[in-house]
Amino acid sequence: MKPKKTVIITGSSRGIGYELVSLFSEAGYAVLALSRNTIPLNALKLKNVTVIPFDLENTEDYNKVESFVKKEWEQVNILINNAGILINQPFSQTTIEDFKKVYNTNVFGVAELIRKLLPFIPTDGHVVNISSMGGIQGSVKFAGLSAYSSSKGAVITLTELLAEEYKDSGPAFNVLALGAVQTEMLEEAFPGYKAPVSAIEMAVYIFEFSKTAQRFYNGKVLQVSSATP
Repeated sequence: MKPKKTVIITGSSRGIGYELVSLFSEAGYAVLALSRNTIPLNALKLKNVTVIPFDLENTEDYNKVESFVKKEWEQVNILINNAGILINQPFSQTTIEDFKKVYNTNVFGVAELIRKLLPFIPTDGHVVNISSMGGIQGSVKFAGLSAYSSSKGAVITLTELLAEEYKDSGPAFNVLALGAVQTEMLEEAFPGYKAPVSAIEMAVYIFEFSKTAQRFYNGKVLQVSSATP
């Protein structure tokens, strides 16, 4: 029997993505958790969660996801593109290879996963892309994040374009520009910095938004931050 409610979450081995897997599982969704590191997710032993090793830079991994959905689910109600990588270093020391690596995951990977899964997302489905306040024009920028923040700006524009292209047929596309969240990625990039929001607090917000916001928003950028840092 095919599940009625399904969600795919990328970057799900830690931080916000990890918390989202548990939240959706508890809510009765069939969850496909995608991550390069599957150990933390397998340790959860949640019966309605399927874990697939997934690297946004590996073309074959997209085919594995497509095959799974076609065989096991038939449709994807929610897609949350949460995976991302961050490089914090001066622009003068940031190579073209660094930029390619960041964009391959944060932009090109997002676009390719959406393209592969669109045939399975129903009219009332919801694609939620996770961006950053660093990608918002007019927000204060952090030095050293030239590749990361510019890639997050690209995700915002991509989301707006997809919403326009599919506005008559669906699904809905929205993007959340997050402020600082206390995650492992933040700690690695800015050791010692303490964010005002925890990973579980932000995950709860994204969880609720992903389930229902497509009724009210399409092609919108929501700034999820108590300040404009």
